[in-house]
Amino acid sequence: MTQVLAAATALPPYRYEQAEITRAVVQMLGLRGRRRELLERFHVASGVETRHLVLPLHDYGRLDGFGAANDAYLRFAVECGAEATRDALSAAGLEPADVDVLMTVSVTGIGAPSVDARLVAALGLRPDVRRVPVFGLGCVAGAAGVARLHDMLAGDTDGVAVLLAAEACSLTVQRDDDSVANLVASALFGDGVSAVVLAGDARARELGAQGPRVVATRSRLYPDTERVMGWDVGGSGFRIVLAASVADVVEEHLGEDVTRFLEDHELKITDMGSWVAHPGGPKVIDAMGNALGLADGELSAARWSLAKVGNLSSASVLHVLGWTLAHPPPRGTAGLMLAMGPGFCSELVLLRWPE
Repeated sequence: MTQVLAAATALPPYRYEQAEITRAVVQMLGLRGRRRELLERFHVASGVETRHLVLPLHDYGRLDGFGAANDAYLRFAVECGAEATRDALSAAGLEPADVDVLMTVSVTGIGAPSVDARLVAALGLRPDVRRVPVFGLGCVAGAAGVARLHDMLAGDTDGVAVLLAAEACSLTVQRDDDSVANLVASALFGDGVSAVVLAGDARARELGAQGPRVVATRSRLYPDTERVMGWDVGGSGFRIVLAASVADVVEEHLGEDVTRFLEDHELKITDMGSWVAHPGGPKVIDAMGNALGLADGELSAARWSLAKVGNLSSASVLHVLGWTLAHPPPRGTAGLMLAMGPGFCSELVLLRWPE
């Protein structure tokens, strides 16, 4: 089995209280009357207390189109990506030259060369490192990236892989759009990078790793849900698609999916000692809890992450994973990593902590 060795998150330097961001968005969008009241209600109800942003608040109104926003994304992704990767490798007792596979995931910026290629020299990675840039999975990509690297390491017990999720969600907020979707996005999403280091069995044993092993994974794509979440891409960049039905889709499908997945491994929901869940927003977290029949507090790590940094898209579930590594459940306990994203889809990763 693949084993999780370490995780780290790097956040951009501009940190704001939610109320400061609310005032800035009202001014940037020129909101008045009922539209302003609606935005303020979304921001208060978001469960977000603070967020870190790629740019100072006053610079967002000056961004000159998609190109300028994407340039800011690339600078941030490389700088914070290098920081998060170094921190995660150091925590795992490894050097950049030990990395055999680097997978980068994102849905808020693009580049060719991709971010992973730009990081090879910056980090001192080997020139023969296998690079896997992934775009478009959105919020599900943190869990999906762990699952796909588990697939790759199954045949390489000495291998070391890094998953890097880099998201600058603030750069996608549209300045001419007072739609409910854009207002909700302005309330929830933050910027940040998370890195996770994984290794094959033999390398993990050599390092004396204490993180959880990846036991199994499952992907699920729900039919006729393409317009539940995603982007419309145009001249101004990424314009969010975010249906009001997101929480309903989660509550409708997640319970059955998780139950069947766990049953295949002779487990039940009540056997889970930890929940590494993507903090999509208060309604999504509530929907997950309702679908799974969880007690109050079992998704507290997701609520903590949402409050402290907002929804970081693909990086969020890895931020929660980092918290879980620092506050592990009892030894030998099973846990579940889960996230949802555009498609609409879900990814489940069954974890087992060492005895």
